[in-house]
Amino acid sequence: MKSRSQWLTVIGALTLALAFCGAGSARAAESGEPTEANITRATASLLERLQFSWRPLDERLSSVFLDRYLEALDWAHLLFLQSDLDDFASFRQDLALMALGTGETRPAHIMYARYLERLAQQANFTTNFLHTEKFDFTGHDSWQADRFETPPPHDLAAAQALWREELREDYLREKLAGTPVAEIAPTPARRYERRLQTMRRLDADEVLGIYLDALAHVYDPHSDYFGPEEAENFSIEMNLTLGGIGGTLLAKDGYCVIGNLVPGGPAARSRLLKPRDRIVAVAQEGGELVDTMNMTPSQVVGLIRGPKGSIVRLTIIPAGADVSTRKTVSVVRDDIKLADEHAKAVIVDLPQAGGQALRVGVIDLPSFCGKGDEKVGGASTDTSLLIKKLKQEGALGLILDLRRNGGGSLDEAICLTGLFIPSGPVVQARGPEDEVEVDTSPEISALYDGPLVVLTSRLSASASEIVAGALQDYGRALIVGDSSTFGKGTVQTIVPLTQFFHHRGLGAVMVTIGKYYRPSGASTQLKGVVPDIVLPSETDLPDIGESKLPNALPWDVLQAATYTKFDLLRPVLAELREKSYARVTADPGFRLVGEEMAMVDKQEEANSLSLNETMRRHEKAQADEFEGEMHKVLLAETAHTPPTYDITLAKVDSPGLPPVRKPALPETDAEPAENAPDEDIQLRETENILADYIHALVARPAGVDVSGISPETTDERAANDK
Repeated sequence: MKSRSQWLTVIGALTLALAFCGAGSARAAESGEPTEANITRATASLLERLQFSWRPLDERLSSVFLDRYLEALDWAHLLFLQSDLDDFASFRQDLALMALGTGETRPAHIMYARYLERLAQQANFTTNFLHTEKFDFTGHDSWQADRFETPPPHDLAAAQALWREELREDYLREKLAGTPVAEIAPTPARRYERRLQTMRRLDADEVLGIYLDALAHVYDPHSDYFGPEEAENFSIEMNLTLGGIGGTLLAKDGYCVIGNLVPGGPAARSRLLKPRDRIVAVAQEGGELVDTMNMTPSQVVGLIRGPKGSIVRLTIIPAGADVSTRKTVSVVRDDIKLADEHAKAVIVDLPQAGGQALRVGVIDLPSFCGKGDEKVGGASTDTSLLIKKLKQEGALGLILDLRRNGGGSLDEAICLTGLFIPSGPVVQARGPEDEVEVDTSPEISALYDGPLVVLTSRLSASASEIVAGALQDYGRALIVGDSSTFGKGTVQTIVPLTQFFHHRGLGAVMVTIGKYYRPSGASTQLKGVVPDIVLPSETDLPDIGESKLPNALPWDVLQAATYTKFDLLRPVLAELREKSYARVTADPGFRLVGEEMAMVDKQEEANSLSLNETMRRHEKAQADEFEGEMHKVLLAETAHTPPTYDITLAKVDSPGLPPVRKPALPETDAEPAENAPDEDIQLRETENILADYIHALVARPAGVDVSGISPETTDERAANDK
């Protein structure tokens, strides 16, 4: 059986023959000219012939292709009229076949031209409306925030009615933010005009990029077409990253939302940004703010990137704040050092009844980075060094924090899992021809066999889900965190178009070629990993995850691999859940998180914003009051932080422990958002769960082997997963 790396190498080598096996594509290859038609045919052929789902680009997918392209241009259904969609209906049956056969892209440019026409009409309407409208916000009308599933406006008059309500929301938002009345009207006028000019500046290659990306998304959300610039960026960063400040972006309701911050990166160090902040404008140092509403994450990334040492200004809506709340922060761009992506650890001395502290270790692993040069290890090597240090210093239990881990090297994930289990299957990979490969941890015996908790979140994805899923299947680790992980269980490969046309500076196609499965046989796709104990969290939002992405591949089950399951958790899990629930229920921080999540759920369900000024001011006051109360609670928690020691890779071989970390207590007169207490209530509760786990293992009846093997078979485990 081929190894995983051999399998992917063979897949990559076959792409040239597979992509050009059709007569039309063969002519494109012979010509060697990267024309728009040839690039389109090459992309379509690659997608059809290499896709894991093996679906032909037929009439059904042609219809999906049209929908994906129209959504890419007008996701909010505010611009295209029903009459436009009626005109485009003639493309619905043949759009994909045209791309695959002749490479015809005329429909893409026809629809884009209509899109520009509607944008111009909206910009003109905005200017006229802002000069003539007498704004009144005493009524009980509202603006529908998310129109993704609503029908398009029937005609231009209906579209203008929607534009009018959207403008009223823009105006009210600026008014609530304290913008002087005389300055309010020019703000949305500039925004719509700037958006129109930005879209007009896109050249034919960029329009083609939008079109072919929509074609790739016909199959699944992780297949993509990269234009030349995007391909270059992707080769630098395997995740969509805020170049220069360190973070990831998500798209939601027209906003770019910060999904994660790279530990140690400029944004994280600044303490001015946090996950779920919504970016509404970006400016270079001394430059004018550029509105980012309705921009794609990649477009916003382009605005944020810049030279090291330069300053970028971001206007944000802070997480959990009312949409009228605006705050502009300045962040100094810097290189995202490789060390920022490597593991770090802390030792925590938890106070216990009776006065003696319980020492535990926490390893924070931001990504499964691979090995660099001879001086830089991969994630598994780094983690093993930290584990040895934690054991040496007497840690009785370990937490592996994967909450901010969006994936990385699969080989490193497999090796890291092997630090906690004897040699055995970690992940199963199913290829495009239904071949199944089982990857096994290389270690004969575990480096660490003590109490283990894995902390996850909705942002834990891909390789981190493989680790968490395998350790849960083995019964080796207690999984704690959000109600599920992200749910990305697919394998992609990238095919540069230079392979076909022998020209430099072309784009690339990323194709989904397989799926990952746990040792139990259950896929990590769509459902992710469900924890044993769920904690309230600000990242546990239902709209974050694979299941919310269009055309996501389904969850399914393979035959379970042969492996041996530990029986450490089952006897004590009910007790651990009960004790954690009691603490969480009584904790004021978790109470506030629960209230915040309830407010978010209510807003999502309502899917509207009131255009009554009095009501909105009341809502804003409530949000501000909530933020202040949370600040006080976290401040109080920080004052009682147990003794904590930072263990870095640079000093992992130093004898003894460093000085106790000083709690990050903000100044009393500082703004909460800029001086938030350095307190992590989810991690603190996880430490308490680990302490309970350690005590429960110690208290087990004499004669019970805590490292014993469960009588439950892997077949039974697979049945339970189903």
